[in-house]
Amino acid sequence: MIEKILVAVAGRGLCEQMLKELMKIPSIQGAHVTVLHVVPNQVSSDAMSEKLQEGGKILAEAIKFLNLDPNKVTARLAQGDPKTTVCEVADEINADLIIMGSRGLGRLQAILENSVSQYVFQLTSRPMLLVKDDIYVKRLNRIMVAISSAPASQYALKLALFLLRDNKEGQLILTHINPADPEAKPEADPILAAAAAEAKKQGVSYRCITGKGKPGEEICRIADELNADLLLLGSPDRRPSIAKSLVDLDRLLGSSLSDYVRVHANCPVLLARSVE
Repeated sequence: MIEKILVAVAGRGLCEQMLKELMKIPSIQGAHVTVLHVVPNQVSSDAMSEKLQEGGKILAEAIKFLNLDPNKVTARLAQGDPKTTVCEVADEINADLIIMGSRGLGRLQAILENSVSQYVFQLTSRPMLLVKDDIYVKRLNRIMVAISSAPASQYALKLALFLLRDNKEGQLILTHINPADPEAKPEADPILAAAAAEAKKQGVSYRCITGKGKPGEEICRIADELNADLLLLGSPDRRPSIAKSLVDLDRLLGSSLSDYVRVHANCPVLLARSVE
């Protein structure tokens, strides 16, 4: 499911650390990685030349740190608007996953401070793994999925099972917020039961957790309580086909579940879109 990964690096090192941990997962190890650094347009040719030189160094350091098979990695230095360039490169290589750093900006801050990662998520239909500046990247053993009946959520479950395949130390944390019967045991919840059955069929260790209250707050609380290493969340694109190239203002302004979780979760967040 994940054969081509695009990681956008900016010299801070977090995305490189995230990718290095991701590449320890058996099901990911055969993936081809494109490491991209985008240099914004500058006011003069001298400034552009200087920034391109700096970008080349950032790429070289990232490649050295990752220490990947040279046949499985491509370095890309691009010039232009980072928001659109990341999307263009992702489409060009048909990336199965985009990895980007995030400052964890919420609501209007994302607009006012020109958040690249937030805009890329608006404009791409691809799964996106966000790594906030203030989190600690750990070995990816405890992978949590917020489960619902929505197609995007079911796709997030498939991604999580793919990541945990052949990982003997891994555990899948299945979480359903506000089930139909809040008093029932987690195993009796039909949505969790179906997800658990799929995990069992694939030989993946799992546990089921229910929560009640505001979904975003509950998901983040459970992820903290269970010390999740990675959180997967389905994030459906609600725009009609004619508006796919436009920003989803509800999510950008902070009124969506995915926006709340990406800002407040204390672990890396993989936001997944269902495949149409």
